[in-house]
Amino acid sequence: MADPDGVPVADSPFILPGGKVDPEAVRAAYDRAREEGDDDFLAHVRFALQRDLSTRLDKYLVTRVTFMSRSALQRLIDDGGATVNGRPAKASTRLRGGDTVDLIIPPPPSGEITPEAIPLEVLYEDEHIIVINKPADIIVHPARSENTGTMINALAWRFRHVSGGELSPVGEEFARPGVVHRLDRNTSGCIVFAKSEEAHWKLGRQFENRTVDKRYLAVVHGWISEDFQVIDLPLGPHPSKAKGAREKRVVRHDDLGKPSVTICRVRERYEQPGGAKFTLVELELKTGRTHQIRVHLSHLGHPIVGDDMYGGRSVVLPSGALLDRQALHAALLAFEHPVGGGPLVFVSHPRPEIRELVAMLRSNGSSGVHVEGTVPLSRLGLGKELACEE
Repeated sequence: MADPDGVPVADSPFILPGGKVDPEAVRAAYDRAREEGDDDFLAHVRFALQRDLSTRLDKYLVTRVTFMSRSALQRLIDDGGATVNGRPAKASTRLRGGDTVDLIIPPPPSGEITPEAIPLEVLYEDEHIIVINKPADIIVHPARSENTGTMINALAWRFRHVSGGELSPVGEEFARPGVVHRLDRNTSGCIVFAKSEEAHWKLGRQFENRTVDKRYLAVVHGWISEDFQVIDLPLGPHPSKAKGAREKRVVRHDDLGKPSVTICRVRERYEQPGGAKFTLVELELKTGRTHQIRVHLSHLGHPIVGDDMYGGRSVVLPSGALLDRQALHAALLAFEHPVGGGPLVFVSHPRPEIRELVAMLRSNGSSGVHVEGTVPLSRLGLGKELACEE
């Protein structure tokens, strides 16, 4: 068969008339392979070009595989998922007449969520929203190869078997129904999901207008010298294509950098035997970029304890446990109810490993700081209000 541009496409069960890849056919093939226990199954398609296209490989493929973004296709190409004339290709490879493009097609995203009986700590729920105290080591929604074990799977089970209702349909085509904002896998604390479309859009508007109060607690390496500062540094994707770099974000002052603002308030400073220094900080987000707090603090030279992606080091706790994931917690979330109106404020105490870390650091001496606009530490579950506190 041939596409409208006269570029022949080899026969394939995954190709629609006109030359585009059929996402339903690809998904069905992966489902069959999973049922048959064929974990090595990969869907392939081949395009044979009859004439010069004078375009890059990634730009051409985005017109063929419409359920994948250009950035996703670039990652697939960089990972070796595409060849041109049997040789590994680059996203920038220029296509010529006579070229043969072979491409591995990953499973397309699905809005169908499999309910899973994963425990959830519910802070609040009504017919419009649900607020959860998220644990560490769980992602918010399905992404790439992780289609199970997420908070969305857990919520689907809860609504079916416990409380009723459903997540807002907004975002379901990307397997993100009801997701208004996100927390990183190992960041714990308060997170809200929308159960109705009206609530979703109205909550989204509050986040967009920066009227939502989001406060985080973090323990960082070193002493942050300024008691109060506004970190206003644009963030964007890491420029490297090396493995592991594509997940990272960096400060960028070019057209790929998006405005990102974090207010940082020092709460306590600690000095340990041997001279190691740490700071407990309260962060207020004014924007919600991926890894925003982690990148901003690391850029200042104060990575979060346990955050090895951005330069943080692990710490052995008195219990013998190793704190090897970022000591970052979404402690407070406040907003107006999107449908009924009225203020809602939710507080989540830091997870046990962070409380143990703070207790250990305090035991060797600490100095507290009072900065206007902070939330009392006792309210955030850290106790021991210092003399200079509220």
